[in-house]
Parts: sequence; C-alpha cells; structure tokens
Amino acid sequence: MSQDGRRRSLVEALRRAQEAAFGPGEYVEQESFVRAPEILALAQQAAVDSGVSVLDLCCGIAGPGRFLTREVGCSYVGVDASASAIAVARERAGGLPCRFVVAQVPPLPPGTFDAVLLLEAMLAFRDKVTLVEAVSRALTPGGRFAFTFEEGPPLTEPEQARMPGADTVWLTPLAEMHAILARAGLVVRRQEDWSRSHRAVAQSLTHAYAGDAPAIASRIGPRALDDLLAAHRLWAEWLASGRVRKIAVVAERPPLSRPASSRRLPTARGRGAGSSGSPVGVRAGQR
Repeated sequence: MSQDGRRRSLVEALRRAQEAAFGPGEYVEQESFVRAPEILALAQQAAVDSGVSVLDLCCGIAGPGRFLTREVGCSYVGVDASASAIAVARERAGGLPCRFVVAQVPPLPPGTFDAVLLLEAMLAFRDKVTLVEAVSRALTPGGRFAFTFEEGPPLTEPEQARMPGADTVWLTPLAEMHAILARAGLVVRRQEDWSRSHRAVAQSLTHAYAGDAPAIASRIGPRALDDLLAAHRLWAEWLASGRVRKIAVVAERPPLSRPASSRRLPTARGRGAGSSGSPVGVRAGQR
C-alpha cells in the first residue's frame, strides 16, 4: 500500500470512533483532543476573520483549517511534512479557498501572515525556541500566534518507557514557554486551561477506540491499536492528575510604534492626541 493509501486507511479506520467520541457539532476531522467550539473560539481570540491571512502549521489533514475557512472565510494556508496528509487535506477541501504546502517546519513558508496557528503539535518540537522565533518573523506587526501546548516538567525515564512515541513528547513548563515567547518578541494576550475538557475527550476517545477495536485493528494492525490506546490512557491519566495541563495561548507580535517625528507634541493646554499603541493585557479564561 502506498503512503497516501496508508494515511487514508488510518483516517477512515478512526473516523467512526472519533465521530462517536465527540459531541454533536464538535467533530471536524481534527486529529487531536481539541473540540470544534474551542478551535473557533481560539481563532476568534486571534482576530481570525474574513480575509485574514492564516498559516496553519502541522495541519495534518487540516480538519480545523477547513472548518475555519468555512466558518469565517479566512485566507488559509496549511503546511505539513506529510505529503499523504496534505493529499487528503486537498481532497477534503473541495471548493474551499485553501492552499496547502508540503514542508518541514521550521523554516516556515515565505511571506507574512496575520495569524499563525499550531494546534496540538507544539509537543512534537524539542527545539521550541527556533520554532517560535520563526513564527514571530512570519507574523505581520499586530499579528497573533494561537496555539495549544502540553504544560509540565519533561517526562522522566519511567514515563518515557510507558508512552508510545516518547521521542515526540516534549512537555514544557509554563514559565519556560512564556520566556520563549518573550525572547521572540511575542506578548501573551490570552491564556486558558483546557485540561478538564481535553481529559474528557481523551477518555471518550479511549472508550470509542476500544469499542471499535476489531474494525480498527483490521485496518491499522493490532500493535498500532495497542499503542493508540496506551497513549490515550496515559494522556487521560496525566490530565486528570495534573501531571500535564493543556494550555491554549494567544500571543501577539506588537504593532509597530509610530516614529517620534510623526507624533503630535504636547501643547500648553495638555498632551496631544497621539495613539499610545499599548497592547491589551492578558484576560481571564472563559472556561
């Protein structure tokens, strides 16, 4: 079977269980724990709207990206290293105005964007500094980086032994993530804890995959199914215990300040009407 064929087989093998695991209106072919309302809310917090240029990193089959393009009419570019995932994304996009690129990140595709998304994939990057600096360069002034990440100390050796694919699981403490963003010139505008929601999804997916185990194993093999179930059980356990937290963040590349020569000077009657350009502060989470 070709690589494209294997990816399509995996997508179709899991689809029935994923549709059952998510609630009504929550499933948009996402390959993660994030729900459709969370995707839309995070995009809105990043000012994604009609005509806004969006770069979606590690988009996979681009379920969330296609959903956002339909819902808000953004100008969307999805990038992923998997040619087979991008082939599925292009096919599923139909007549939507989406563009897709097969590429490793970083580096990022050329050009600048009003918003950069990274949903449920920060975990896989051991070197987050280089990635976030590339994102900052790709943002227009005032542009926003919306992403989720798994917060917590790095996995211990016993934890690595329990987690399938542990070489792609790089947890990050919150203070370290804030420092990485600040170093890249990005200012946190919003931060929310989605741990409770994503724990429930991890549990629901575990039950759904186990319930459809014979059909899934016939498509992807028993070993792959065992790894899938083991990973989901661990995420549900760690999110429940607080070992890991799922955090959603919107960070901004601040708008350019107006040159001093273009600002109105204070008059004898008071200060001029120049704009301060001050960004808004971090707001409390909605959930």
